[in-house]
Amino acid sequence: MLSRAAAIRRGAAAAFSTVSEKPETGLYGFEVLRTAKGFRRFVDDAIERSDELVARVARLPSSPEIVRAMDEISNTVCTVIDSAELCRNTHPDREFVEEADKASMRIYEHLQYLNTNTTLYNAILKAEGDSVVLTEEARRAATILRMDFEKGGIHLPEDKLERVNQLNLEIAQLGRKFSENVMNKPGFVDVYPASRVPRNMQHHFKSVYRSNFGSFEKQSNQMITAKQKGLRIVTDSGNLSSALRWISDEEVRKQVYFVGNSEPRENIGVLSGLIDARDELAKSMGCKSYADFAIRPNMAASADVVMSFLGDLSNIVRHKADEEFEVIKDFKRRICNEKSADLEPWDEDYFIGMMKSSVHDLDASVVAKYFPLSQCLKGLNVLVESLFGATFHQIPMRDGESWHPDVIKLSLRHPDEGDLGFMYLDLYSRKGKFPGCAHFAVQGGRRLSDSNYQLPIVALVCDFSRSSGITARLSHGDVETFFHEFGHALHSLLSRTEYQHFSGTRVALDVAETPSNLFECYAWDYRVLKTFALDETTGDPIPEKLVKALNASRNMFPATELQRQIFFSIMDLTLFGEQASKPMDTISTVADLRRKHTNWKCAEGTHWHTRFTHLINYGAGYYSYLYARCFATTIWQEICQEDPLSGSAGSAIRDKFLRYGGSKDPSSLLKDFAGTSIR
Repeated sequence: MLSRAAAIRRGAAAAFSTVSEKPETGLYGFEVLRTAKGFRRFVDDAIERSDELVARVARLPSSPEIVRAMDEISNTVCTVIDSAELCRNTHPDREFVEEADKASMRIYEHLQYLNTNTTLYNAILKAEGDSVVLTEEARRAATILRMDFEKGGIHLPEDKLERVNQLNLEIAQLGRKFSENVMNKPGFVDVYPASRVPRNMQHHFKSVYRSNFGSFEKQSNQMITAKQKGLRIVTDSGNLSSALRWISDEEVRKQVYFVGNSEPRENIGVLSGLIDARDELAKSMGCKSYADFAIRPNMAASADVVMSFLGDLSNIVRHKADEEFEVIKDFKRRICNEKSADLEPWDEDYFIGMMKSSVHDLDASVVAKYFPLSQCLKGLNVLVESLFGATFHQIPMRDGESWHPDVIKLSLRHPDEGDLGFMYLDLYSRKGKFPGCAHFAVQGGRRLSDSNYQLPIVALVCDFSRSSGITARLSHGDVETFFHEFGHALHSLLSRTEYQHFSGTRVALDVAETPSNLFECYAWDYRVLKTFALDETTGDPIPEKLVKALNASRNMFPATELQRQIFFSIMDLTLFGEQASKPMDTISTVADLRRKHTNWKCAEGTHWHTRFTHLINYGAGYYSYLYARCFATTIWQEICQEDPLSGSAGSAIRDKFLRYGGSKDPSSLLKDFAGTSIR
């Protein structure tokens, strides 16, 4: 009999045709990673190879050769960094995680050495000055590489440069600690009795028991003690979201909210240290704030421009958000039969969800039966085949390549072009794994010769909960998230840049979220959903009426949702903006911003921002989600809406946008793609 994990893998694999091969290798197909300690050799080899390339560049070959060698250095170092990052976040073996962590810091230290190497800097200045002999992409590569050196402080006096190097290492270590705390210290709430949690949710949580002193038995003169069953809700992001959305018991929601938004406490200090280090770094580089330093290379160009955009947007949306807040409050008062009841922070998701379900007659269990994970995987195939003429095929992994039995590997294959790239899928939540959904690069694409291209390798990592049946069912929100991350993966898989430095999502932050937001649109379109969203039992496609109800539900509180994103963006920009002389109290700062830019109360003692990992990965850049949403909406309307699955839409998406990665100026790229509608 198949194990449950094997059965789930079989269900997922049924979405793809397979090719058979099984020789031995190491993690992610790298021979050197056959064991955890292989990460040490992985770093050693990368340092040795990059030193050889530095020596080659020092001989000042032709400018095209300088750019090519510099990109190979980038490729060598990034492959180690990206592999270690994926391992740190997903591998169940603690030894692998620890070795990957050490490797990550060692290679990052070497990267700092490379970024401050005057031999390389002078060579790239020579190449940039020789722009007449370079291709357009090589010229852009030379300019971007030169800017990267200067962003690392290579132009500074030696003592200041040494301090900048120290700060960059400190920032990397603090960011790593912040994320590790979020992953390893989520907090938990024990709920008694178990009946306070809806029955259809209980299988997601661990059963716990406590002594329950019962009645006094006269005959035996003894107190009878029984065990009362409860449930332990670990308040990671997924469980927290589900509990706040579906548990009707307000006291349970309140407990879960407080614990989930008060851990990890250690990150209060970690974040303060990160703010200080980033601020000192920015000032060392001649910027007034880290926000300015981070935004300067992007399309927005300055923090003031972004803050002005966000402030205007906040004012525009305020009146409508106020109206929506009153509607939600009135609904709670009717449901609870309390004329003076106020909305609490733990009420938002619950009552908004209840209103959407009741107004549009939406039953989450009915919706989910159209989205078993195996069907959603088929939906990805529908998309890539319709749009790009390519298909995913499952490849049995070689011994040592995978990190968990649930992981499957796919190749994206075109009938004329062959394999376009490879993608690992690691879709289920488990202890010690990255608590969210994300796209990880493993290897970037780059031109090796006229006839040979290094194919991109990515991993799509999610934290979907296993269902009680063999095939996991996704909520429609999960489907939207899945399509979002799939958009990132396609950006990597379909880019065809000469240089690894521009591969896929290695683009300006303003643009990085555009493909992911664009593919979210596909998750809401009936013409797309009916091709794969089939009833598990009957095989009937999802009814158009149900999709219309989902869209109507989505549009019920648009100002509230937009206001939340504006608040997140302003908070991020403020935390890393200009700093007062005294250390910032991030708890009171975030609470003040919440009161100013939303209608929702702050729960005393909570500090939800200390688990907001976007502060690490998108420091002073969270605003890019709003920018990208504007770009993606325009692209959808101009290119895709008329026939979202047409080959012409796919050709435009691939040939005018995805293929370029970061190799074109982002403003020009967007205007060439969607015309003058992009501003």
